[in-house]
Amino acid sequence: MKTITLIGAGGKMGCRLTDNFVRTDYQVHYLEVSSRGLENLQKRGVTVGQQAEAVPQSDVVILAVPDIAIGSVAREVVPMMKPGALLLTLDPAAPLDDQLPRRDDIGCVIAHPCHPSVFNWEPTETAFRDFYGGISAKQAIVVALMWGAEHYYDLGVEVSTAMYAPVSRAHRVTLEQMAMLEPALVETLAQTCMEVVKEGHDRLIAAGVPKDAVREFVLGHLRIQIAVLFGEVNGTFSDAAYKISKRAKPVLFRDGWQKIFDLADIREQVRDITQK
Repeated sequence: MKTITLIGAGGKMGCRLTDNFVRTDYQVHYLEVSSRGLENLQKRGVTVGQQAEAVPQSDVVILAVPDIAIGSVAREVVPMMKPGALLLTLDPAAPLDDQLPRRDDIGCVIAHPCHPSVFNWEPTETAFRDFYGGISAKQAIVVALMWGAEHYYDLGVEVSTAMYAPVSRAHRVTLEQMAMLEPALVETLAQTCMEVVKEGHDRLIAAGVPKDAVREFVLGHLRIQIAVLFGEVNGTFSDAAYKISKRAKPVLFRDGWQKIFDLADIREQVRDITQK
């Protein structure tokens, strides 16, 4: 069985991975330096390892640290890795921004969760409310081989399936394609649009519309709108809805907004993420 070092094991994402790894047969070294992270691991009964001992003997080294710290951590850790080991990161931003020192005698894979779909069916309330995934709700993952032989990709999928479990499917993408998904699609575009919708929600409440009515109205309509647009139902919007949408789009969006999916613009997006 492979030996794994999880760096940042007590952080936000690190805790989710730790909770899954403790249920596996992998030999895992859990590394953490922050006081809050150490407290999180102590609550879980997890013993913290030493980087100088753990990294050189590990088959897989996982960087579960904030994007702005990945470069400095990687420059310290990668030279310590044994030949043939796999470097696994959780987000495409730092790799695309050339924050990872390259070694030709190791492999590098990036794996990111899709999170459970809004149309994910789960048999229990607990699983249904596992919105992030990694606990009890099924989710897909996207996996990219940044460099190295094909067996590194296979190992990356194996480990990622365990740490993001339960996983329904692994989609193979390139590093650039993963960056088009995040940040461009789901953060730059989708999250921003949802933040504006929430601002509209709050504005109606401030104007005196009953809070519960606003919440149920907008969330119900969002669900059916997503279902129609993504083909979950065989339906359409009303003629009036299509007319008002056509009117609203040039008011809400500038011409050329699609440039956020151009690689040059994506590189600027990830640079904002990785730089302090």
